[in-house]
Amino acid sequence: MKNKVVIANLTLESVTSNTVQMQRCLSLAKEAAKSDLPILLQGETGTGKTLLAQAVHNSSPRNPGNFVSFNASAMSDTLLESQLFGHEKGAFTGATNQMRGKFEIAHDGTIFFDEIADMSSLAQAKILRAVEYGEFERLGSENTRYADVRIISATNQPLRELAGAGKFRNDLYHRLNGLTLVIPPLRNRQEDLPTLIANEVKLCGERAGKTITNIDPAALNRLLSYSWPGNLRELHRVIQAVVLFTEGNIVLPENIFLDDDLYQDAGATADGVNTADATSNSAVEGNRTSGSSTDYTLETAIRQHVQRVYLIMGRNKRKTAKFLGVSRSTLDRKLS
Repeated sequence: MKNKVVIANLTLESVTSNTVQMQRCLSLAKEAAKSDLPILLQGETGTGKTLLAQAVHNSSPRNPGNFVSFNASAMSDTLLESQLFGHEKGAFTGATNQMRGKFEIAHDGTIFFDEIADMSSLAQAKILRAVEYGEFERLGSENTRYADVRIISATNQPLRELAGAGKFRNDLYHRLNGLTLVIPPLRNRQEDLPTLIANEVKLCGERAGKTITNIDPAALNRLLSYSWPGNLRELHRVIQAVVLFTEGNIVLPENIFLDDDLYQDAGATADGVNTADATSNSAVEGNRTSGSSTDYTLETAIRQHVQRVYLIMGRNKRKTAKFLGVSRSTLDRKLS
């Protein structure tokens, strides 16, 4: 079982986005937070499903209660039952003390089932009654207990298709799926990337005791051009390393280490010249000759990145806007 860190001050009001799909997700989440409607969060690994679940709880009337996260992906059915419903002393070998389960701890609060699709069929059957009626018994006890909890579930798998194929209980699926919220992957949130990167640099810098104020345009271009298959989780990990290797107050291209760098020779040619480095150096040299070498603001770097993609797309605004994930009006503003 993996325990997630609860962020007490994270609310839906503090989560912002410039991406249409994410804005809709947040808008629906704000409405759902007002009720006890069960929520199913769908999205790739690392997109922030746990964070959104915490934000929903913190923004709901259940905020004074506990937010309890539970991951059953690597747990035996017996241990799962003990963890969820608790046990009495002597209920099984090793049960030396009485223990409350997750449902009891989450009473008047929220229980978050992470990776719900990985739960075994037996485990699904065991939680069905508790999810529907709030009733359960501790292991080793015949006394029925009750817990008033709000259910939020998350998965990176297509749960509807799994239920339709008989690989997930259909009745449980419908009880968990009061509302489905789909969190878009980071590669589809291009408009959010500059802010997310800046926030991570600031946060990781503070934790490392460093003051990093700027990002070199070529460095930002690398980060903005990357596909981020690991989403927010990978972004946090990469920026942690970036901060570690940044000696001054400006992030440089050589401070960035992406997974692509580990698995492929990034642009090495037969004569040993690394074209990726050459491109980066040319961009930096171009900045120097244009007299903008000291302009390390995010706005300038974003504008340069948009212009670069615009040229790559053959000055086709429709293709450029689609690739960047921005509206035509936003693209025109950045190009002007």
